[in-house]
Amino acid sequence: MNKQKILFLISTLILIIGVFGYNYYQNIFGELVTKDGAIYIGSNETINDVEKKLFNFLEDDNNFNWLAQQKKYLNPKAGKYILTKGMSLNDVINLLRSGNQTPIKVSFNNQDTLEKFSGRISTQIEADSISILEIFKDPVFLKNNKLTEASVLGILIPNTYEFYWNISAEKFRNKLLKEYTKFWNKGRLAKANAVNLTPKEVMILASIVQKETAKASERATVAGLYLNRIKRGIPLQADPTIIYILKQEYGQEFQVKRVLYKDLKISSFYNTYLHKGLPPSLISMPDISSIEAVLNYKKHNYIYMCASIKKIGFHEFASSLKQHNSNAINYQRWLNKQGVNR
Repeated sequence: MNKQKILFLISTLILIIGVFGYNYYQNIFGELVTKDGAIYIGSNETINDVEKKLFNFLEDDNNFNWLAQQKKYLNPKAGKYILTKGMSLNDVINLLRSGNQTPIKVSFNNQDTLEKFSGRISTQIEADSISILEIFKDPVFLKNNKLTEASVLGILIPNTYEFYWNISAEKFRNKLLKEYTKFWNKGRLAKANAVNLTPKEVMILASIVQKETAKASERATVAGLYLNRIKRGIPLQADPTIIYILKQEYGQEFQVKRVLYKDLKISSFYNTYLHKGLPPSLISMPDISSIEAVLNYKKHNYIYMCASIKKIGFHEFASSLKQHNSNAINYQRWLNKQGVNR
């Protein structure tokens, strides 16, 4: 073999090695992630499951399993992981192997029931609605915290919180309990004490205020009215508590646009027409504005209110029965005219 052939073979070999090395480098360290996004890895998912989830992000995933084995990424760590365009396969596996997941924002507004709350949360974290519901109804947890299945809704303060996506239902519950305890700081406790209410009682009254008016601007006035009634020993006569009873009886989807006189006679401890003071527990999950409305209620002499026909969604307030009866008659006539019978 002459010298030229030897040089040719060596050059060809070097070229082949170079091409192979370049391809290897590109497949491992080159830019393979084609778009920004996030993948969610479940607690029981395997490497194959992870590979399937990466399919839509990687230009070429043929080397994923091989590199995962080389880097000893064999047991996926659950969580939400952010992928950015231009990441290499090596970057992706290093991220997933590290378990350096990105926290998520979990938010919820005022939910009427624990079931609805559990359903809302299950769309935001890994835990399913059944496990969330069961952990909040756990008898030991309820007993240790002096709660019941009806009152546990009161420890949930509607807000936005930061969690890891794969947080367990139990840890999620415990974190919200801590947030509830933190919410009731010295300032709020002092304000609750000033109106002779415990935090739990504040939450109950706030739940009624929440359902009485959707207008945050008049919630402090509504709260002040109810507190006036409590101080004077007058039944709250809060229609939202009657609606709560009806929904407990006929289901949460039961629509009540008009409370009837016969409804006011329903035998229930939640009937604030028959029983003085607050009902046994919350009738809904109050948001912070309703809680603050009770703690920072507006001082006035009102003890009556009626839905306004002049400003829909608001109320007409009165300090005398005569004025209230006039407001109530106008409202009843308006309902009749609208054809609202239930």
